[in-house]
Amino acid sequence: MNRLNGKVAIVTGAGRGIGRATANLLAAEGAKVAVLSLTPANVDATVAGIEAAGGTALGVVCDISKTDQIVAAVNKVVAAYGQIDILVNNAFDPTAHLSSIVELSAEQLQRNFDTGPIAYLRTMQACYPYLKASGEGRVINFGSMAGIIGLADYGPYNMAKEAVRALTRTAAREWGVDKITVNNVLPLAETWDPAASIPAPTNALARYGTPENDVAPAVLFLASKDAQFITGTSLAADGGAIIDSAR
Repeated sequence: MNRLNGKVAIVTGAGRGIGRATANLLAAEGAKVAVLSLTPANVDATVAGIEAAGGTALGVVCDISKTDQIVAAVNKVVAAYGQIDILVNNAFDPTAHLSSIVELSAEQLQRNFDTGPIAYLRTMQACYPYLKASGEGRVINFGSMAGIIGLADYGPYNMAKEAVRALTRTAAREWGVDKITVNNVLPLAETWDPAASIPAPTNALARYGTPENDVAPAVLFLASKDAQFITGTSLAADGGAIIDSAR
């Protein structure tokens, strides 16, 4: 407990799933958490949950594909809390990620980039002065094992998520001098509709992870002082699905 006392964190896509679990855990560890999401009801629900548990949270409705909304959201967080120490880029548009390479349109690919690496880049740029001022800034981006293994029929998603990893490695090199670490998390967790037909897990641990118990703790580790000497890496919270492949 209290590993993040005095810290301010922004979590995008914090209205549900992995983002909500991450926001909850960071708040439980003492951080003031800015909950960013596109859906107002989801923002309100996450904030209410954090506050009910005794934490501190600020809800910000934000479309991460819009640069002006990203800048406004960051300004709102700084106005409220005066600093930013941790940025978790988790938000992504889940509605346009499926396509074969043969059928993939430039418009669909662009949507994946707009809500993926381009949005992450803009959020990182907006937060950079405050992360630098922190003296121990942390950026945790969400990539995906899908891009690493070249998951069939996920062409636009794979390409966007691999671009996120390249962005992360480059920023880690450039921002190291500013004492900002930049890392990826590659999750494999149950975030789908319970009614969906999902194949049995084939990873080493023979189970899918959960946002609360398996992915959020990985983010907490990278956000904490324990990970101060780790940067530019991809942490695969996947139960051994892509052993060694994420490096």
